Amino acid sequence: MAKVRGAIVVDTEACKGCEVCIPVCGPDVISMSQEVNRKGYHYAYMSDPEACTGCTNCAIVCPDRAIAVYRVKVA
Repeated sequence: MAKVRGAIVVDTEACKGCEVCIPVCGPDVISMSQEVNRKGYHYAYMSDPEACTGCTNCAIVCPDRAIAVYRVKVA
């Protein structure tokens, strides 16, 4: 059976750093960056890409729709 690996893409300019996505991420994939976007907000990023399952919880709770989730089957 194929295993599913996920990945998120964050629109760094749309993210306002509310951190709502962090507690809903079961495998603790998401962290806040040290850098800021043009609006001065720290934005979310994948700190542990290997652990992402593609569950979409982060994208569902994001109030700014700044997160896109992708799933890939790996052998």
